[in-house]
Amino acid sequence: MDKVLVLDFGGQYNQLIARRVRAEHVYAEIKPCGRITPEEIKAIGYKGIIFTGGPNSVYAEASPHYDPAVLDLGIPILGICYGDQLLAHLAGGEIASAANASEYGKTTVFTTDNVLFEGLPSESVCWMSHTDYVKTLPIGFVTIAHTAKCPCAAMCDESRKLYGVQFHPEVTHTVYGRQIIRNFLFGVCGCNPDWKMDNFVEASVRKYQASLAGKKVLLALSGGVDSSVAAVLLHRAIGDNLTCVFVDHGLLRKDEGDFVENTFGKQFGIHLIRINAEDRFLSRLQGVTEPEQKRKIIGEEFIRVFEDVAKQLGKVDVLAQGTIYPDVIESGKGDSAVIKSHHNVGGLPDVIAFDEIVEPLRELFKDEVREVGTQLGIPQELVWRQPFPGPGLAVRVIGEVTREKLEILREADAIFREEIANARLEGSTNQYFAVLTDLRSVGVMGDARTYGYTAALRAVTTDDFMTAEWTRLPYDVLEKASIRITNEIKGISRVVYDITSKPPATVEWE
Repeated sequence: MDKVLVLDFGGQYNQLIARRVRAEHVYAEIKPCGRITPEEIKAIGYKGIIFTGGPNSVYAEASPHYDPAVLDLGIPILGICYGDQLLAHLAGGEIASAANASEYGKTTVFTTDNVLFEGLPSESVCWMSHTDYVKTLPIGFVTIAHTAKCPCAAMCDESRKLYGVQFHPEVTHTVYGRQIIRNFLFGVCGCNPDWKMDNFVEASVRKYQASLAGKKVLLALSGGVDSSVAAVLLHRAIGDNLTCVFVDHGLLRKDEGDFVENTFGKQFGIHLIRINAEDRFLSRLQGVTEPEQKRKIIGEEFIRVFEDVAKQLGKVDVLAQGTIYPDVIESGKGDSAVIKSHHNVGGLPDVIAFDEIVEPLRELFKDEVREVGTQLGIPQELVWRQPFPGPGLAVRVIGEVTREKLEILREADAIFREEIANARLEGSTNQYFAVLTDLRSVGVMGDARTYGYTAALRAVTTDDFMTAEWTRLPYDVLEKASIRITNEIKGISRVVYDITSKPPATVEWE
């Protein structure tokens, strides 16, 4: 199987780069730049290398660098943003600061005739996010693209198959970004498209049949897509040696606990234990307002609940989780910045009472997980369920979490989801939900003054959840949801709709 190395220099789109490569059925794996040498790269036999972006200047003392010997391996390289600048720096070029000529957001790029831009028009929209740029090209390189502000938006040394782009082809905002990545993989690297999800399922089942033979496994089941697919995958591998624990922490959507219990306990025949732990979690969250602290508390409490269950079950060797790639990157992987800790990644306490943790989906993106679920025969209504954060409604209640706020939010969220369904718009948006802000404002109902919370509605369209556009829902749908929420729910006096894309926002409100 052909492999491409994504060399991580600390950018937030690194996992997305890997996902774009895999979307072309080429296997990509991410390695932090400080954890693999050029000699190891050559020995593994990668067909191509992609230098990722990063938050720093190549001249900053703390910036991640790499051995220039990588340029002489004979392996094609594509540098993206910081990776482009680093490539130029390693090859002897000069990097400068654009000062007042920084580019952030959608930018028109002008390209020349080059294998990297095969099939592209000479003028298109790309996504820029930089201040530094390549001022002086290294010897042997030529400019193959520019923008109004950036004289070198792309460069190459075709003789050595070294390419760099200042923009981000991996994000959806770059209109022809996928074609550029495709051109690099097949036109430059000569990769074979042999990475398939059915291969992943077969290999994973064989792997866990061997590695977990005779071991008792406890899986944290939330009922979301990730943990559900992980449960069915492991159940296929180890059968009754798998016990699923569903922790009802009191932070779920309306009627969600009963749905999870009925689906897995009855439909799939998986050994399921439901733990009602609302009081336990809410007591720990009392007085806590900072979202990152909420995540940490919930993560630790999850593990402690599992430990308690394990003690009741006797010897349990392994804790299994539905961790996926976006969880890992946003919790800080390699040299990447921490955006937010996920309860099953950055929220894990230092000491747990299990011999090991198994995360069968850790290297997959959400759409890959859904594909695996389909391969496993999981019903489509479950495979395509809306994503739901592990910390649940705790991160959708802004400020302190209380029973009153949770109940208000559950009802608001249910109404919004119902109106989306009534309008048959489920397929037009990838995630939609309500948020209860900590903002209160004056309202008027029945000629009387009210003073209630502001509810925020959020809907996004995305194919990777690393970048997202806000969904243009019809005004009449938003109006119906707003009228119902303010009329049917005591405590909400105002409804707003979030029209912020990711970036700069995240999908969730925190």
